[in-house]
Amino acid sequence: MCRKLRSGRLKFMFFPLPKVMTAFFALLPALASGLLILTGCGASRPQPGTVVFLIESSPANLDPRMGTDAQSEHIDELLFDGLVARDAHYRFIPALAQFWEQPDPRTLVFHLRCGVRFADGRPLTARDVAWSINSMRDGTVISPKAAAYASIDSIETPDPLTVVLHLNRPDNFLLTNLSTGAFGVVPYGSGRDFWRDPIGSGPFRFVSQQIDQDVVVERNRLSWSVVPKIARVRFAVAPDAITMALELEKGSADVAINSLPMDALPVLARRPNLVVDDAPGTVIQYLAFNLRDPILRQVRVRQAIAYAINRELIIRTLLDGHARPAVSLLPPTHWAWTGDVEHYEYDPQRARQLLDEAGYKAGANGVRLHLTMKMSNDEGTRLLAAVLQQQLARVGIALDLRSFEFATFYSDVVRGAFQMYSLRWIGGNEQPDLYSYAFSSARFPPKGANRGHYSNSQLDNLLADAAENEDMSRRRADYVDAQQILGRDLPAVNLWYRDTVVVHNRRLENVVPAPSGSFSFLETAELKPQSTASLRLSALHQP
Repeated sequence: MCRKLRSGRLKFMFFPLPKVMTAFFALLPALASGLLILTGCGASRPQPGTVVFLIESSPANLDPRMGTDAQSEHIDELLFDGLVARDAHYRFIPALAQFWEQPDPRTLVFHLRCGVRFADGRPLTARDVAWSINSMRDGTVISPKAAAYASIDSIETPDPLTVVLHLNRPDNFLLTNLSTGAFGVVPYGSGRDFWRDPIGSGPFRFVSQQIDQDVVVERNRLSWSVVPKIARVRFAVAPDAITMALELEKGSADVAINSLPMDALPVLARRPNLVVDDAPGTVIQYLAFNLRDPILRQVRVRQAIAYAINRELIIRTLLDGHARPAVSLLPPTHWAWTGDVEHYEYDPQRARQLLDEAGYKAGANGVRLHLTMKMSNDEGTRLLAAVLQQQLARVGIALDLRSFEFATFYSDVVRGAFQMYSLRWIGGNEQPDLYSYAFSSARFPPKGANRGHYSNSQLDNLLADAAENEDMSRRRADYVDAQQILGRDLPAVNLWYRDTVVVHNRRLENVVPAPSGSFSFLETAELKPQSTASLRLSALHQP
């Protein structure tokens, strides 16, 4: 007996836009008041015990074996547990595995916690762990994460609380790929439709999902780790940043993270019912290229684009200083990070020179070439794309913008139907195996996220050596070389690390932003009782 342990050329003026946005957000109190006057007592309010969390788009797939977009991974992290977790310094700590051992480089033995149950009451055992991994490896589910477990040769479950992984080669990143956020244990037998009613062992349990509307989760009273103080969370999809700001302003939503325009933050911070929490983040914004494209396969063109982007200006104006320039995917505090790489400071003259060398001379109208950038229809992304359009136009690149609903946009990205796009790495860039996932020639979709089809045999060899070698100094040298290669070849441009910015109602307390921008603060946050009358007064108040 065991004891439970706890599109087209768009004319766009860069500088006036932030002023326009600022003017709009300055009107938020009046707009919110008007909404309340029109709707009266029928105005939507969060139900008692429910946190309304605004998100930019629906999660693509809440099966943790399949969802790789930010919303899916953040919500899955609340619903599911990995075998291990990571602390604030990226070190591994116990999760479902109470402890683990590695008797030799090709064997990992995990000893599961006793008494863990799924949210529906079923016991979580070694058989579930083996199924969760094998169902990705054997094609039961078609998963973009499958290649992350290619080093596993076989899995044994000698008893309900022991999982033995036999590897075909040493793999220093396997623990990362078995950690909460990257991996989640699902019940034995879970198939391709599991996403419709996902069942995990995390602090929250799934209640419902309406595509493009909301996802509802509630406190999992069977959680082995922590039972949240919040009874229920409704992740509501907000169509744009203006709607988000208004919902927060009038008190019908409680929280949003990294999804509001920076111009809105000073205005919202002055609202007596709202708090803006800001912390340095690891979320990195990047610009990716399709190297199968005849124009973008030329490294000079990619380098010219990097030189044409004025990152400092964008950070200072568009992001209101809530970001830091990035030269690597890894956070600067990471043991493998290096700043000794090619830097692309803003230099439009150098950009024009590189385009000349690549054979793209300026025509009579100043245009050298046309490119298309796909994007989601979220306000921040569209604004960034419009700024990039203007900056690239200054060196003769006409950038056509194509906006889509996020699901359509992301589907095109995953299958390589793009020339350029910009997204954020959220959490995944805290471990260096991301370099393999995003740039190894063995990780073209659906086996990974090398969506631009970049291929470099020297990089592949470095990453393979770093994955298998136990010598930390040698692994660091491999990663330094890899970062330098990527800095020269530029299959993607690292733009900036975004601060983690959480805007929340004062009724939501103990909010501690995570550097990765995850939703993990919901596990320990709590709601302070607040009357409807005080909410109305807060929303109507104007300074």
